[in-house]
Order: sequence, then C-alpha cells, then structure tokens
Amino acid sequence: MEIRTLTRAEEEIMRILWQLKKAFVKDILAEMPEPKPAYNTVSTIIRILEKKEVVGYNAYGKTHEYFPLISEEEYKRFEMKQLMVNYFDNSLPNLVSFFVKDNDLKTKDLDEIMKLINDHKNEQ
Repeated sequence: MEIRTLTRAEEEIMRILWQLKKAFVKDILAEMPEPKPAYNTVSTIIRILEKKEVVGYNAYGKTHEYFPLISEEEYKRFEMKQLMVNYFDNSLPNLVSFFVKDNDLKTKDLDEIMKLINDHKNEQ
C-alpha cells in the first residue's frame, strides 16, 4: 500500500480515528471542534480516505464503522520522509541545522537532543 499525503481535513479525521480506534461518522463528528462540519462533509472525507486506502470499515446494514488501516506512527514516518526529501535534500543534518538556527532553541532543548543522540549511540 502506498501512503499519500493527506489534506488538513483528512488528517483531522485520521487523528480522531487513531484516538478512537474505530468509530461511526457521528462519533467522529462528536470529537470535532466547533464549528462542526456537516455530517455529509465528514462522510465524504471518510469515503475519500477509504479510496486512499488509509481507512477501512465494517458494514452493519447501511451503517459503517470506520477504522484506520495505517498507524499514526506510519503516517508520521511517511510525512517526515517527504519533508526531508522536499525541503532538506534528504539530509538529516540539513533538517537539524534548520531547526537549530531558525527556532531559537534553548540550551535545555539542545541538551535533550544531545541526550537522545547519545542514548541512540549507546543502543547500537
């Protein structure tokens, strides 16, 4: 299965499905912030997510219970790879350099990053 980038609306619904694990359209709608979209709007977006093969469903008569076919972790990994390829020449040092230079990282943040790097080194 090929993962594709989701629109903001699709991502919002996926975040709710990842949280709920499985849900009917009314359950998804209940979790959405105000102003809530129309029921038909959510239903249409869910069908698009089905076509993109990131959402599956169980049918109970005419009612469908939806569930994610990909994990949130898989989608994050996909989006990070896209970010790396599209904006940082597929270079992790370029990505880190961008965040260090352009995000006014505090010493505490840098220390945390260094700890993560050192922990990773020690695991290998």
